[in-house]
Formats: sequence, structure tokens, C-alpha cells
Amino acid sequence: MTSLPEDPPPLLSEDDRDTAVQRVQEAYAEGHISHEEMDERLHQVLTAKTHSELVSVLTSLPEENAGTTSTIAAAGGRIKRRGAWRVPRNLQVASAYGRVYLDLSRAVIEHPVVDIELQLGTGRAKITVPRDAIVDLDDLHTGWKDTLYKPRRRSRPGGPRIRISGAMGFGRLKIRHARR
Repeated sequence: MTSLPEDPPPLLSEDDRDTAVQRVQEAYAEGHISHEEMDERLHQVLTAKTHSELVSVLTSLPEENAGTTSTIAAAGGRIKRRGAWRVPRNLQVASAYGRVYLDLSRAVIEHPVVDIELQLGTGRAKITVPRDAIVDLDDLHTGWKDTLYKPRRRSRPGGPRIRISGAMGFGRLKIRHARR
């Protein structure tokens, strides 16, 4: 039986690399790592070619305060996060009306489980998750329209679990897996 060729891992962008450099420098400035360790980690970040190499450099760094919840809120308008942004362990997104777009496909996800709580009045929301992510929607309550999401048939183990909870009034949530 022939196995399908695996897709090559996506290459890092400069934004991904800059975010990782900043994280290593913050750990040094807070006294969590020595100067020599910072130099070694910066070298690893600057020579990393894939996201998995980058994550391996960042995983042993002390976490930011994992017990806190980061909040992105707007009364109206758009809420948009994309590129190489660091996804907190707990993220709350609140919007009375407007569109929400969260792209986690190139984000730095340092936690095996990420909880996203949506509190949306009206408007659409779209979340793009990494290709190997597992999505859990059991605690999401929708008022007007159902959520559009097709789980991947074959996902590789080791991806993050994205748990989406909260409430949506008038609007639709669309979730898709990144193609790369």
C-alpha cells in the first residue's frame, strides 16, 4: 500500500521570526534565562526554517501568566488578528456588532489547548485554524444561524485543540482549516 506524500511544512515569515525574537528577549529581560542561553535561542530562532523548529525553541520558556484571559473587544466595526501573533491560552472576543476575523494559521500557539470565548451580538465571525488543529464547538450557542464547520477527515496528531465557547446572536460563525 502506498502512502500519500506529506505536504512540506510551511516556511516561516519574517513576522513569525520577529515575534519569536521578541519572546526570547522578554524572557531574558525578566531574568528567566541567562545571556548565553538568550544568544543560543536567538541563533536557533534566526536559523529556524519551520514553525515546529520555532515552537521547540519557545516551549521551554516560562509562560506568560496563563491564568489570565486576554480580551479583544469592540462595540462596532471589525476585529481582526492575522499573521504571527501570539495566541493566549484564554482569549475572549466581544463585539456588539461588526465582523470578527481570527486567523490562527500562522500564529504562535504555545499551548496544547486554546479556549476562545465569543460574545457576539450581530455580525459574522470567521476563524481559520491551523491545518492539524482539532476544533471543539460543544459550548458555543448560536441564536440565528448555525455554525459552518467541516472537521478534517485526517488530521495529524500533535496539533492544538481549539475550544470555542460563548454565544452568538444574529450572525454566522465560519471555521475552516488552513490549507498550508
